[in-house]
Amino acid sequence: MTETPVITVDIVSDVVCPWCIIGYKKLEKAMRQFEGRAQFAIAWHAFELNPGMPPEGQDINEHMAQKYGATPEQSKVNRERLRNAGNDLDFEFKYSENMRMVNTFDAHRLLHWAGEMGKQTALKLALFSAHFTDGKNVSDQDTLVAIAGSVGLDEDRARDLLSTDLYAEEVRAVEAEWQDRFITGVPAFIFNKKFMVPGAQDSDTFANIIENKLLARQAA
Repeated sequence: MTETPVITVDIVSDVVCPWCIIGYKKLEKAMRQFEGRAQFAIAWHAFELNPGMPPEGQDINEHMAQKYGATPEQSKVNRERLRNAGNDLDFEFKYSENMRMVNTFDAHRLLHWAGEMGKQTALKLALFSAHFTDGKNVSDQDTLVAIAGSVGLDEDRARDLLSTDLYAEEVRAVEAEWQDRFITGVPAFIFNKKFMVPGAQDSDTFANIIENKLLARQAA
């Protein structure tokens, strides 16, 4: 009896990157097409869009203007585009005028630990929802602890972790590793440690890669 092949998917992303959750949702849609034919082992890797962001964060409109040169009108159009893309993928973007861009280093430390606990994808998706749908501050430690608890992680352990520098060196090492591999934007999807796919591609593109570059090679 032939064993179902396991396809590894390393995803480099940040929890405040809207195209990262859209890209994952499109990948998820593609993966469903291979139910019974392939298994997928997903690992999330840290990338900070704004590593120098101060603890208090920055107004989203100010941030978009400063970093990307976007006018308020352009930002509004972009957000509507994201809302529509999210609706098509069963993910809700709720942008508000008082939304802030925040520092995500502690969130990545928590995600590193969640990977050891087998809860990484659950926590990652909860963080996406907390930031984009619920408007929560995912740099606030009390908020992070509550989100960790919502996916079955031990809240006391999460609080202890966040009160120290635990996993700080590991997260920085991961970030440096992917930068050394010339990943300068996210999301990035790496299949079976070989095939890197940048950006939030269509689900058909992901499905084609899985079918023709991964399963076909394993069957050959």
